[in-house]
Amino acid sequence: MSTTTPAGTTAPTAKLERWQRFRANRDKALAAGHGWLTLTSFQWLEDSPAAVELVPGLWSAQGNGSAEGAGTRERTTAVLTAVPSDGLTLVETGETVDGTITAVLADEESLMWVQFGGPAGDRTVVELAMRGGRYAIRTRDAESPVFTEFDGVPTYPYNPEWEVTARFEPYPAPVDVPISTANPLVDGVHRTVGEVVFRLPGSPHEFRLQAEEEKLGALTVTFHDETNGDTTDDWRKVSAPRPRPNPDGSFTVVLDFNRAINYPSAFTPYGTCPMPVRNNSLDTRVEAGEKQPYPA
Repeated sequence: MSTTTPAGTTAPTAKLERWQRFRANRDKALAAGHGWLTLTSFQWLEDSPAAVELVPGLWSAQGNGSAEGAGTRERTTAVLTAVPSDGLTLVETGETVDGTITAVLADEESLMWVQFGGPAGDRTVVELAMRGGRYAIRTRDAESPVFTEFDGVPTYPYNPEWEVTARFEPYPAPVDVPISTANPLVDGVHRTVGEVVFRLPGSPHEFRLQAEEEKLGALTVTFHDETNGDTTDDWRKVSAPRPRPNPDGSFTVVLDFNRAINYPSAFTPYGTCPMPVRNNSLDTRVEAGEKQPYPA
């Protein structure tokens, strides 16, 4: 059995149903409590204790320096001082913050640290994040209109032509490539493990994009295309299962652009999402996957 898509192509029902389940799970994940849709601020912490917007207490980042004799670098410490009347409690235990507490994170780590507000005291969660060697906090408000009014991400109709078989060419060793992120004050690194080589519908030439490795050997490809800024956000990503080895020693991987998704920065100005590496641009319109969540 097959189904005719709006593009006039015929899609096997099983593939269409799998894509529909993927979309339902994707929207459900985005709508999770205190998820990406609830972000309402991003603020760097200063060296000295100071008040910050939207959150009670005094916040700072202290202790950057070198540890003598141990051969290791002392990590910067995030510090929060509050009194019970501030209404802050620890997310993990529910314990009231009364006095000074600290936390230490490695770069790119995050911690859902404290919470406050609302009848149960958990309307707003404060996320502590280490980005580019600096501490920042992000507020996640369960009553953010972006979250409460969310009704799913608009997408292009499913089209089986956008599922392509690619050749994966692994590098001898991963290569770290400096990149920009959605926050101009935060630099990023793309750990490239190889390149995917493929053709797309309507394009006369091959494309070659750099890929990162995820859990269990899966790949993620972050890319620009000609729909960006028109019907889609400024960049998107597509994930693929672990490449399959072939008898001749080559590797094959399937890229399904119907499953191309937005980074969180498409939904909020408070993300630090990675941009594509310089060469990961497609000079064609990839009319598949997620569109801009908030078109003009």
